[in-house]
Amino acid sequence: MRQLYHLPISPACRKVRLVLAEKNLAFELVEERDWERREEFLALNPAGEVPVLIEESGEVVSGATAIAEYLEETQDFARLLPQDPLERAEVRRLIDWFDRKFAAEVSDGLIFEKVTRRFLGASEGGGAPDMGVVRAALHNLRYHLDYICYLMEERRWLAGEEMTLADLTAAAHLSCLDYVGDVPWGQYTGAKDWYVRIKSRPGFRQILADHVPGMPPPKLYANLDF
Repeated sequence: MRQLYHLPISPACRKVRLVLAEKNLAFELVEERDWERREEFLALNPAGEVPVLIEESGEVVSGATAIAEYLEETQDFARLLPQDPLERAEVRRLIDWFDRKFAAEVSDGLIFEKVTRRFLGASEGGGAPDMGVVRAALHNLRYHLDYICYLMEERRWLAGEEMTLADLTAAAHLSCLDYVGDVPWGQYTGAKDWYVRIKSRPGFRQILADHVPGMPPPKLYANLDF
């Protein structure tokens, strides 16, 4: 069986998990705390970052974007990129929006401060979260939720009428923030309605079952009608 080296509260890893699930591909999860810099893991990916996919043949593919596009190119089931070049460009624009802009302004800071720091020693930057970083990220989050609501005024899904890799990318980021209880869904109806639809898909079930030791999710995290 193929293996995916991952971290539970990682948007990059969750994106790949959602792609694998949408394409109905069996896989085994292997949790890898990449900050530990294990030699065996560095041999798989010299960048020392998750996700890393190991195929049944032993071939290794590293990085969320590379893995997602590799699966799209090799697996015909559940196409996640449109055939039309302009539509495909819009999907990729939104993927870049969430993996670069949203990550830099929101998810990277919140996840590091609220989750990763818990597992680091003092010399590695562990300790209490920097609340200045947390407040700035939460402020920026509202701008991005407004943008999702704007997109939902004219579209059924983020990039158009069909669900695409853009939706899985955005949902991967927001599901991590939802785990730490930081998404004010009630104030952003359009974004909430979109998230309810994607959260209700079968491929989301494994993600909703994630549990970080010593850090349980909010009660509504796994509720499909929240």
